[in-house]
Amino acid sequence: MSLSTAITTWGHTHYAFCDVGNNGRSRFCSPGLLPHLKMKFSTTPSLSVSAVLTKQQTDATHDERKSKKQAMEFKEYVLEKANSVNKALESAVLLKEPLKIHESMRYSLLAGGKRIRPMLCIAACELVGGVESTAMPAACAVEMIHTMSLIHDDLPCMDNDDLRRGKPTNHKIYGEDVAVLAGDALLALAFEHIATQTKGVPSDRIVRVIGELAKCVGAEGLVAGQVVDIVSEGISDVELKHLEFIHLHKTAALLEGSVVLGATLGGAADEDVEKLRKFARCIGLLFQVVDDILDVTKSSQQLGKTAGKDLVADKVTYPKLIGIEKSREFAEELNKDAKAQLAGFDQEKAAPLIALANYIAYREN
Repeated sequence: MSLSTAITTWGHTHYAFCDVGNNGRSRFCSPGLLPHLKMKFSTTPSLSVSAVLTKQQTDATHDERKSKKQAMEFKEYVLEKANSVNKALESAVLLKEPLKIHESMRYSLLAGGKRIRPMLCIAACELVGGVESTAMPAACAVEMIHTMSLIHDDLPCMDNDDLRRGKPTNHKIYGEDVAVLAGDALLALAFEHIATQTKGVPSDRIVRVIGELAKCVGAEGLVAGQVVDIVSEGISDVELKHLEFIHLHKTAALLEGSVVLGATLGGAADEDVEKLRKFARCIGLLFQVVDDILDVTKSSQQLGKTAGKDLVADKVTYPKLIGIEKSREFAEELNKDAKAQLAGFDQEKAAPLIALANYIAYREN
């Protein structure tokens, strides 16, 4: 699904005949009779029915135009932010000696990708009153770490994959030894980049951001999820709680870090940071649930990476445990819960995060 069709709610958080309860879940009201309206009968009923139908058609046309406008605005937002992030990444890793390691780093870092994590970082910063330039070093840092995780994940000792973003994986081009070192170099550069390139932010806030990112990546974050995922291969009696632990750490941790970093750099109050943390955990888990579904429903060509590899490796996934349909229902629930966390924020400023949540939910690769 393309960006222009995947997102039908650019800043649209209220639905017809729908309200959101205190627990963040939707309560749907009847679209039937409204008690405060009284029916008046006309002596020309055909004209009255015609008028009602014309109004309904007009409203439907208006809603369709609004939806298309919102989708177009989101597509423009994504292209604009991705372009900004790509330029910043290009400048952050220049070709210099030793050439081979920098070529390897750039090969994977600049290979494309949706740039969802940098966008989340920037959108969270802007939501709380910050600006893109303040968040950009951290946005680049989370993409460097994400790229590191992909390079390492593709290695023969891990998932042993030959394809990433439609291209040969890093170790297929540069060898396993250089690929390992390229990942290590990107990890180190991520922290250096935040520390040296973040401008106009108090030093104590930068220290908080660096500490947050380190925790997201380490043995209590991404690494924890990876390790438990590896040791769970081939186990037949894995429970949902166990699977949730894997994905909250392996996938959600860095998405959570992206949002929290942006909000912290933007000067958000602690209470707002925690709301955004919950939002990010929901979309992080959502990202992995959708990824599990796509792995068994799409081809390698559609995904830009090897399809069905989780099934071959006998990995525990949501479709394997609860089936495709229940997995899709769970994804919808996570999307609703995520957006409920944004209810107290300025909805115009929250629009990019809402749209990004929808994009994660309805993406096709």
